[in-house]
Formats: sequence, structure tokens, C-alpha cells
Amino acid sequence: MKRIALLGMPNTGKSTLFNRMTGSAARVGNWPGVTVDLLSGTILLGGDMVEIIDLPGIYDMHGFSEDEQVVRHFLHDNVPDLALIVLNATQIERQLSLLLQLKQFNLNMVVLLNMADEARKFGISIDAAKMSEALGVPIFLLSAKYGNGYHDAMQAAAKALRYNTPGMAEQLRSQLEQDEHIESEMSRVLQHSVQVPARMTDKLTTQLDHLMLHPWLGLPIFFGIMYLLFQGIFFLGQPLQGGVNELFGWLREVAIAPLLASLPAALQGLLLDGIYNGVATVAAFIPLIVLFFLFMAIVEDTGYLSRAAFLMDALMAKMGLDGRSFVMLLMGFGCNVPAMMGTRVMRSRSLRLLSMLVIPFSLCSARLQVFVFISAALFSPKAAPVALFSLYLFSFAAAIVTALLFKRYFPNNEPFVLELPPYRFPTLRQMLLRGWHEVRHFLNRASKFIVAGVVMVWLLTHFPASATPASADTLAGMIGAWLHPLFSPIGITAELTIALIFGFVAKEIVVGSLAVIYGLSGEALSGTMAHQLDWVQAYSFMLFTLIYTPCLSTIATLRSESKNNGFMLFSVAWSLALAWLVSLAFYQGARTLGY
Repeated sequence: MKRIALLGMPNTGKSTLFNRMTGSAARVGNWPGVTVDLLSGTILLGGDMVEIIDLPGIYDMHGFSEDEQVVRHFLHDNVPDLALIVLNATQIERQLSLLLQLKQFNLNMVVLLNMADEARKFGISIDAAKMSEALGVPIFLLSAKYGNGYHDAMQAAAKALRYNTPGMAEQLRSQLEQDEHIESEMSRVLQHSVQVPARMTDKLTTQLDHLMLHPWLGLPIFFGIMYLLFQGIFFLGQPLQGGVNELFGWLREVAIAPLLASLPAALQGLLLDGIYNGVATVAAFIPLIVLFFLFMAIVEDTGYLSRAAFLMDALMAKMGLDGRSFVMLLMGFGCNVPAMMGTRVMRSRSLRLLSMLVIPFSLCSARLQVFVFISAALFSPKAAPVALFSLYLFSFAAAIVTALLFKRYFPNNEPFVLELPPYRFPTLRQMLLRGWHEVRHFLNRASKFIVAGVVMVWLLTHFPASATPASADTLAGMIGAWLHPLFSPIGITAELTIALIFGFVAKEIVVGSLAVIYGLSGEALSGTMAHQLDWVQAYSFMLFTLIYTPCLSTIATLRSESKNNGFMLFSVAWSLALAWLVSLAFYQGARTLGY
């Protein structure tokens, strides 16, 4: 199978092109450095099956960040049959240097000048034919976002694949002595093929930035936008969630229960009260998760998160971090794993380690399911969004406290450089792909962690067979009693303790395990928990769930990215200790005040 590699600087739209080519849903964000791993997909091109590889964005072939090393190692060990070089047409003067460096490696290539629609809006005129003639490589104008020029580009790629790749010149030998030649070559090509207006501006971007980047109003506006986002999720999502709950309840009564009626009672209990109730309760959150990521896709792809990173850089610098660390924290709202991998864009190992220490405090989508369920069950419709938003503030606070406490052990002097792209609105296709990606991710985890987790919880709450289900005499009851002295001071009951233990594997299991422990699902489960717990206990439980040890996937990524077992164990121990201390302070403080 032939291989095509996508190459280019960060923020050129490589991942958007990758998604359009493969129909995949690789993470697309409007800030530099979002692609940090080798994403691949297979397509039919020109009658042949072709593998597409989306490589990390790099600024030049001389860089020493981990993502730049990934690209060099890939090209060294896996010379592609074709390289699609994606350049940002609005920054052609700066981006051409990377193309000329890659051209010296004698790669078989096609050049795509992406964001051609924005370039025209800025008054930039690019004669692709003249540029192609000057460089001796096929060059096409493209808008990967809207698809303009996509057909011609794919035809050129299919044609170029007919020829063998010439191979790389001396396998990535040092090109430093040729920099002067590159500069003169850039000047020659740009002079004959590109016309840039004397002053290139985007009036809307400039006007918005006056407000969004205001030194005093910028941060309040950011947190206000996030608060409105959560209000919108609850307003639109709760009716959908209720409908899904009713659907699963109806399906159980009219189809699943009669179908399993002939099975032994123990097996019926496992399948209905264990697997079905657990998975159905978690699946009811799919509408909320989809809404969350649709809204976040709008915030991310508009370019606003780059502004948030810029606003936060001064504060982050006082904590030993920088604006990129803040971007990774925001990425962690989706999942902590890619956020940790995103630290590869940082050259300083100390900065990477400190960033990876704070990223697990980001309120990921798996935790979101737990908090939405508890908030809806224990808080009023008006108070629930406020409770959820406050957990996001606690998420930032935990990261800030951690960074301040440990920054002296991770000194960093790396300068912070971040592009501020123009404001863009994502297409409906991009938003739907993002939502589908999260649903697919959820279903994949549901078929593994969640099912296995609820089965284990059912066994713990139903054995030994002589014990009353979910009683103190079961294995779960014994574990809860053993841990009671530790969790009682923070208001966490034995049932919630068992859920926390399984949440160590994956936070999605927490809600499903509660359904199994109580033997209920949907509104019945919410009502029972509301009867047994008060809001102080519920909020203490949510605080502990927010801060304590992340899932096993995050821990494994922490180990692989840091390459240090001691650092991984320290991160796990610190998060557990901080979670207990914060929950203790809140619970005992609230009780002292009479709540």
C-alpha cells in the first residue's frame, strides 16, 4: 500500500484536510501544535488504496521539540510515496521556507496552499501556476474547510503517486549551510508569484480582539462565555437526557425483561440490574456529551482559545508555566490523554513535566457525565449549572495550587510564542464530525471499561450469595466498611466509595456502578440518591471525583510521556492527597456552618 504524508507548519489546516480526505475525526483545533501523534487513515485514490499519515506540525527541519523530531524520524525511517505539503496561504511569506527545506530532501511532493479563501479576503494574490513553474513542483490553491480546490488537488495527488519517490538526499543531513540559499530562493519565488497588500488586516478580527484581549475585561469575558456554555448544555440537554432515560426504561419493560424471563434469577439480575441498568444510565448522557463538544468545537475552531492562552500567559508564567500549558488544560476538558501528548510541542522538559502534573485536574468529558448526573439529581434546575461551573473553577484552582507548590522543582526559561489566527466559524460538517467522534469514543469505552466495570460491581454487591444484595454483608459492603474511616470525614458513603474505586479505571464507570449498587436506573436512581444524600455530601463527592487519580489511560500516558515511574507515582499520590484535603475542608466547613 502506498503512503501519503501530510506535512506543514502548525495551524495550516492539515488535520482539517486529513478529516476531509479520510472522513475521520482527528482532533481539529484553531491553535498551533494540536496534532501531536501520527494519525492515519486509508482511502481509495486513483484506483489504489492509499494510507494517509497526518504528521505533527513543524516550523522547520532544524527544530528540537519532540514533535519536530517525530517528523524527522518518520521521514528518515518511512520515506512516503508522496508528501502533501500544506501551507497557510495567508502567511505564505513565512511558510515558504519550510517548503524549500523539504524540497532539498528530493521528496515526491504536491503543494497545497490552504486557506486560499482567507488569502483572497486579505487581498493576497497568489499565481499558483507561476509559483509552480518557479519551484518545479505542482502547486494548488485550496480551502480544506469548505472543499474549494479539493477535487483538483486529489487528482494531482493521484497522478503524482504514479511516479516513484526519488528518495531523500543523504537522509536528513544537516542543511544549515544552505539557509542563505533558501532565503534568496524565497525572495525570488515570492517576487514573481505573490502580491501582498501594503497592510494586510482583518477588520472583524481587529475589532473583536480589542474587546476579547482587553487587559481587564478579557478574562471575565472568557469565564462568562464558559458559564453560558454550561447553561446552554443544561437547557438543551436535560430534556434530551430525560427522553433517552424513558426510552431505555420502556425498552427494558417491553422487550429486554420479557426476553430474559426464562433465565435463572441470578443471570437475569446480572444482565438487567447489572449490565443493562449500568450501561443505560451512562448512555443517557450521550446527548449532553454531544452538545458539550458541539459547543466546544465552536469555541475552539473560532480561534478564541488561542486568545485565552494569550490572556492567561502572564498568570501562567508566575506558576512556572506558559500560555501553551493553559491551552493543554483546556484540551483536557475533552480528554486528559491527548492534552498530555500535546505537551510535546514544548522544548523544555521541566515545562512538559509541570504541565503534565496539572493537566489531570482538567474536568474531562468522563467526569462531566458524573457531575451532570449528580447535579441533576441533587440540585435544582437553576443551581445545577452553577454547581457544574464551580467545578470547572475548582479544576483551574487545583492546577494553579499544584503549579505554585511545585514550580521550583521544574524551572523553565523557554520563551512563549503563539500565533493568533483570525476568527473563523467552524462548518456544520466539522461540528458534526467532532460530536460523532466523541460518541464513537464513548461507545468504544462502553464496550470495554463500562461493561466490565458494572459486571464487577454487580458481583461485589451480590456475593457471597447468602448475603442480601448491596448490603453490608456483601464484598462491596465489606470494602466500604474497611474504607469508612478514611471517607467518612469527607461525607462519602459506602456506596459512593465503591463507585470511586471503580472510577480509578475509568470515570464513565462511576455512574453505571451507582446504578448497579442501588439496583435502579434513570429517574428512580436519581430520586433514591436525592433521598439518601444531601447537597453537601454530593458536592464533596464531586470534588473528590474531580481531583483524585485520573483514569488508567491517563496514568499510562503520563508514564509513557514522562518516561519516569517516580514522576507518575508522585502525580497519582498528590492528586489523591489533594482530593481528600479539599473535600475534607469543604465538607467539614459546610457542616460547621450548619448546612
